[in-house]
Amino acid sequence: MTVLICGSIAYDNIMVFQGQFKDHILPDKIHMLNVSFLVPTMRRNYGGCAANIAYNLKLLDASGLPMATAGHDFGEYRTRMEKQRIDLRYVKTIPGEFTAQAFITTDLDDNQITAFHPGAMNHSHTQRVPANAGIKLGFISPDGRDGMIQHAEQFAAAGIPFVFDPGQSLPLFDGDDLNGFVEKASYVTMNDYEGQLISERTRMSHEDIAKRVRAVIVTRGGEGSVIYTGGKEIKIPCAKASALKDPTGCGDAHRAGLIYGLMNGMDWETTGRVASLMGTIKIENEGPQNHTFTMADFSARFKEAFGRSL
Repeated sequence: MTVLICGSIAYDNIMVFQGQFKDHILPDKIHMLNVSFLVPTMRRNYGGCAANIAYNLKLLDASGLPMATAGHDFGEYRTRMEKQRIDLRYVKTIPGEFTAQAFITTDLDDNQITAFHPGAMNHSHTQRVPANAGIKLGFISPDGRDGMIQHAEQFAAAGIPFVFDPGQSLPLFDGDDLNGFVEKASYVTMNDYEGQLISERTRMSHEDIAKRVRAVIVTRGGEGSVIYTGGKEIKIPCAKASALKDPTGCGDAHRAGLIYGLMNGMDWETTGRVASLMGTIKIENEGPQNHTFTMADFSARFKEAFGRSL
């Protein structure tokens, strides 16, 4: 099955301040804030939802086609993805723009100050879903607002079922926008916080949304996930992690697991567990694309975690 993954490609620049923000930000001077934090170390991770999902699918011996807009600084990232044998035919470089980038500073209390520059991501609407390229499943992950809306319309017009996952882009959409996505989508996935916001804005419960699509998947962190489908509520346990190092990219790893299950015609009980284990493996490693495994390793761990074979 050919899967088109619409979303972002980004660099994540992560810095750690060896102190606490609260000691340097004066509450009564917040209106004239001017502070500087010395960050002795910085690491740059490869990220972005479309790229992360494609990376995780490769680990599962599957392939997805990322459709994204990157900037003039995409060169080293492109080389890395090509070495991973990820097909980049639908990745477009935008001259004069930077690839989307997040600059994240964390203090010793795990508080974060983040600046995000969308850059080339704002041009996602210049890409069109190919209607006659054999695409059997689509995935809409966080991206530029116009691009997400237009890609949903294009998938629907081409008769291609797709998964809608608003993620970090949820603040960009009001109730009418979200209702429009639900009407066009075949599947909707979100975390529990996003689920509450979507229910408030659409005035629909998870069960109501599930009546309009094939399935609604709601992740609940360490409590696993719940899949609403066919009038049923399927609870999926969370695979136990050996360490909790970094949640960045866990959602994308979970998304790849969902896609893998859909690609292979798995039932929801199995699909949800594949997705759960993908998120667990990711959280044991720093960065969204620094974990690795073989399918033999994955199958063995799946049986260990859930007491059943993959």
